[in-house]
Amino acid sequence: MTPLNYTLLRAGNIFFQLIYYLIFIRVILSWIRPNPRNQIVMLLYNLTDPILEPFRMLTYKLNIGGMIDFSPLIAILAIQFIIHPLYNRLIFLIF
Repeated sequence: MTPLNYTLLRAGNIFFQLIYYLIFIRVILSWIRPNPRNQIVMLLYNLTDPILEPFRMLTYKLNIGGMIDFSPLIAILAIQFIIHPLYNRLIFLIF
């Protein structure tokens, strides 16, 4: 493994870990309902909405969950089992 491969893989791991944490924090905040005009809450929503919105639309179309939003769980599983492994394979293929 070259240093460039290692660096890109490590950066990808940190990026995906950050996404997991942001989604988890968003789930916790949905339970306590903070002020949506808070700057930190707005930043968190702006960072996670583009990730969660396609999964929300998917759960809505498939009629999954009802009152419970399963999109964070589906997003984390999709990132962990599909997107992150594809990223790792792509790094090895390119470099």
